Amino acid sequence: MKIRKLGNNLEVSALGLGCMSMSSAYGPPADKQEMIKLIRAAHDRGVTLFDTAEAYGPFANEELVGEALAPIRDKVVIATKFGFDIDTETGARRPGTNSRPEHIKAATEACLKRLGTDRIDILYQHRVDPNVPIEDVAGAVKDLIAEGKVKHFGLSEAGIQTIRRAHAVQPVTAVQSEYSLFWRGPEVELLPVLEELGIGFVPFSPLGAGFLTGKIDENTKFDPTDFRNSVPRFSREARKANLALVDVIKSVAERKHATPAQVALAWLLAQKPWIVPIPGTTKLHRLEENLGAIDLELTKDDLNRIAEELSGFEVEGERLPEAVLKMSNL
Repeated sequence: MKIRKLGNNLEVSALGLGCMSMSSAYGPPADKQEMIKLIRAAHDRGVTLFDTAEAYGPFANEELVGEALAPIRDKVVIATKFGFDIDTETGARRPGTNSRPEHIKAATEACLKRLGTDRIDILYQHRVDPNVPIEDVAGAVKDLIAEGKVKHFGLSEAGIQTIRRAHAVQPVTAVQSEYSLFWRGPEVELLPVLEELGIGFVPFSPLGAGFLTGKIDENTKFDPTDFRNSVPRFSREARKANLALVDVIKSVAERKHATPAQVALAWLLAQKPWIVPIPGTTKLHRLEENLGAIDLELTKDDLNRIAEELSGFEVEGERLPEAVLKMSNL
C-alpha cells in the first residue's frame, strides 16, 4: 500500500474507506457482520484510514466501525465528525447545526464511547455552524487535543475564509469536501489554499456517488430511501446528459486495461500528492477494484487527453439538493 501524508505528520493509506454507505444514505443498512468483515478486509489489504460520523445512522455507523476496528485499533486512523444538532443520548436529530463548544465536547465523549476508543485520530466539523464563530469551534477542538482525546482537527465542506480562520487557532490537518470528475469545484479556490497552508484533502464521493463507475444510466432505479432520488444531477434527464462524461472515462479505461472506477480514482490521486480519496462500498469485489486504482498510472498524456475531451462538458444538475448546498462553503 502506498502512503500519503495529511497535514504535517499524519500518514495514511493512499485510499481510505468511507463507511457511511454501510449504514445509511444509499438504501437500507447492510448486514452488520458482513460490513465488519469488509472493514477488516480493507485493513488486510493495506487501508489505514476509516471515515465515519455520528450522523450516519445516527450512531450506528460509529458503532459498526468501532467494533470492526477494535482488534487493530492501534494500526488504523479513525476519522469521525460532529456538527449537526443531534442529541448525544437519544440520537434525536433537530434541524440545523450545533457547534457550541459545550456540545462539541459532549458529542466527542459520546463518539469515543461508540467507537470504543480513547482517542479520535481526526475530528471533523461536519458542517460549518453559522451561529458559532469558527474560532470557538477550533478552540474547543484544541482543548480536546490538549486532553489527548483528539489527535487532529478537520473541517468538512468549509469555505476558504473559514479554513484560514480555524487554522490560525488550531492547525487543520485535513479538509473533506466532494471532489471528482463529476464535481470539480474545489479546483477553483480550495485546492490552492490547502496547498498554501499545508492541509491535506480528503475527497468524499470520489466516484460521483457511483455514477463514475459506469454502472448507472438513465434507467437505473434507486431504492426509495436512497438519497440520490433527491439529487438534481441524478434526475433521469440529468443522468442521460451526464453519460457523456462517463463515456470519456470508459474510453480511457479501455486503453489502460482498467475499469472506469479505477480511472476516476487514479485521476484524483494524480491531482496532488496530499489528496486521499475515501470511496465507499459494501462489496468486497468493489473494494478490491477501487484499490487497484493506486497502481494505475495516468500519464501526462492521459491526463491531458481527459482534460481536452471534457473541456466543453458541463455536468447537468446541482450536486446536492438546494437545502444541503446552503450548508456548504460557509
